Amino acid sequence: MITLFVLCLFTIEPLPPVVVGETVTLKCNFKTDGRLREIVWYRVTDGGTIKQKIFTYDAMFNTNYSHMEDYRRREDLVYQSTVRLPEVRISDNGPYECHVGIYDRATREKVVLASGNVFLTVMSPPNNISVMAENTPAPFSRYQAQNFTLVCTAKGGKPAPSVYFKRDGELIEVISYIEPSAMEKVGGSAGVRGARPLISRDLDDTKLHRSLSLLDPEGRSARLYTESPQRFHTQGQQAYEPSPATEVIPETVVSREFPRWVHTTDPLYYFSHTHIPQSDGSVVVQARLTWTLNPQLDNDALFSCEVKHPALSMPMQTEVTLAAPKGPKLFMTPTRAKVGDTVRISVQGFQVGLICQGFNVFPEPLFTWTRVGGRLLDGSTEREGKELILERVPAELNGSMYRCTAQNPLGSTDTHTRLILGPTQGPVPGAGGGGGGCLGVLQK
Repeated sequence: MITLFVLCLFTIEPLPPVVVGETVTLKCNFKTDGRLREIVWYRVTDGGTIKQKIFTYDAMFNTNYSHMEDYRRREDLVYQSTVRLPEVRISDNGPYECHVGIYDRATREKVVLASGNVFLTVMSPPNNISVMAENTPAPFSRYQAQNFTLVCTAKGGKPAPSVYFKRDGELIEVISYIEPSAMEKVGGSAGVRGARPLISRDLDDTKLHRSLSLLDPEGRSARLYTESPQRFHTQGQQAYEPSPATEVIPETVVSREFPRWVHTTDPLYYFSHTHIPQSDGSVVVQARLTWTLNPQLDNDALFSCEVKHPALSMPMQTEVTLAAPKGPKLFMTPTRAKVGDTVRISVQGFQVGLICQGFNVFPEPLFTWTRVGGRLLDGSTEREGKELILERVPAELNGSMYRCTAQNPLGSTDTHTRLILGPTQGPVPGAGGGGGGCLGVLQK
């Protein structure tokens, strides 16, 4: 409440946060024993340095008018001192001031001003959320544990929403960490947080050998290799929160036929997030969930990203199911190829049961083409992509077998097709191959 020479008692009601698209009312309440001259509303910007007049009520002529630049009347004056803003936008967020002009009783000419301010907080719920796998497409590794990261992106929220992950409907317990800055990555510094492996095991003989092999010459535990092998673990770093790191297991410990790293049953999940301010006042939130992938346990696992925001009555959600590629279906054109034709072999989808579906395998597979027993037509040993193009095929390629390997971090599978050239006989997709078997997912 502001008192001005006992001429005007002035108050402005505080405003609760409003959601984009709602209607908000700015109330300017005052009492005066003087004669009213005018009421003016201002939008305050740039930290108070700029005041944009948005609406005026002229008591002398009993008129009101808007000062908006686009001349679209977005405000209505209610009871002379109350302004209603319909369908508020994020850009309407900020402070507003109400100025009341009253004729001085002594001079009856001089105008005495009283003013008050109110802050309008405009919230905007996220308008888009998505989940993707970081650093994909990527190959499958049978012999070495791999870190895997899901990235959930929420756009359009103001204020920034909270983001969390679930696995098969259950909230995931995570270990928060701070990603190293670009300077730390370039300089090879370990940063403020040390690293620890993502894999947890019970101790057996092979694991004991592995543990002994990681001791330094003085018998102290050396830091396991990460993406920056030049860094070393020190005892002083053990007190800090861990950050993601992939453990490299010595070949003398792990059998190529029966790798032991897939036996993990209690993965550690590492969580980090970044906020990216946007020009419209909203925030893009990127949340990362990182753990050591286990194809035995993670294949067909359902991961969901949920976003909470005060402007939402219930969380937004998007989900993905991790799956190894199974039986890519190949299609060759033209169906009756002849010598000199350009032949295209493409992946049309994946076999799921008896139904061929589109590219719904997550993470995105990496496709590699090879020619069984020889090089490709251009002389290369392999080529990546969803399509293999053979231009002006010569007669000597008749009967050659082509292999398409589809793989992602969860597994790998091969499909073959044979090229048959002739005046009437076309190619026979799937002939001679052992396609469809998932070679990368190990069985217990």
